[in-house]
Amino acid sequence: MNLTDRGFTGSIPELYERYMVPLIFEPYATDLAARVAALQPAQVLEIAAGTGVLTRRLVTELPPEVGIIASDLNATMIDMAATLGTERPVEWRLADAMDLPFEDASFDLVACQFGAMFFPDKALAFAEIRRVLKPGGYFLFNVWDHIDSNELARTATEALAQAFPDDPPRFMARTPHGYHDIHVLRADLAAGGFEREADIVTLPLRAKADSPSPAALGYCQGTPLRTEIEARAPGRLPEMTALVARAFADRFGAGPLDTRIQAHVVIIGR
Repeated sequence: MNLTDRGFTGSIPELYERYMVPLIFEPYATDLAARVAALQPAQVLEIAAGTGVLTRRLVTELPPEVGIIASDLNATMIDMAATLGTERPVEWRLADAMDLPFEDASFDLVACQFGAMFFPDKALAFAEIRRVLKPGGYFLFNVWDHIDSNELARTATEALAQAFPDDPPRFMARTPHGYHDIHVLRADLAAGGFEREADIVTLPLRAKADSPSPAALGYCQGTPLRTEIEARAPGRLPEMTALVARAFADRFGAGPLDTRIQAHVVIIGR
């Protein structure tokens, strides 16, 4: 993972929320929040909350007496989440998953939506998560499956590789879709001190948009892929976004977009 892969800065959070959240993140937030609610926790910590898509679902699914702390490493993301707000108060915190500012055994459940891929030291982050969980508590998270199982990310990556054949932008394959191996995932959880066997469900859902254009805007300008494009082609971000939109239209049609996305959902007890 490159250092820039964790850089959700500038206008990225706004475009991420506007385009990426409804496209690919809301369906999995609905699923993960329902799984959290089924475990009936009293105190929940969310890690890598981003702009708050899972947080908002947790507020909807959990009883009002359940405490929720939503955290993220990026101030720009958590500030947007707080600005968007929730139906009832939650506590917003800046926090690094590898050095959580919470006491041991503080939470019944820790949830993380599509954040584990970004942990530089995954075993260390998992050890921190285990530390703040109460005995008998649960850690629920999801990660994207291989890029070949996610056609939007694959198509965008292939289109940009044609534009930059000598140095193709590989953010999508490298990081969001780079932590798909279930055996590696289980090994990292064990290295972080989790002794139980994780329950891992591979869950296909659908990505939907009114047309290819908002999907291309999301991928090219609402993620750190933007940084890779701008480094290779200063001033040509709109052109590269249009190129990806054409690639989406060629593959999925010029009308409403509806295609498969796939992720692993992981549930493990403390």
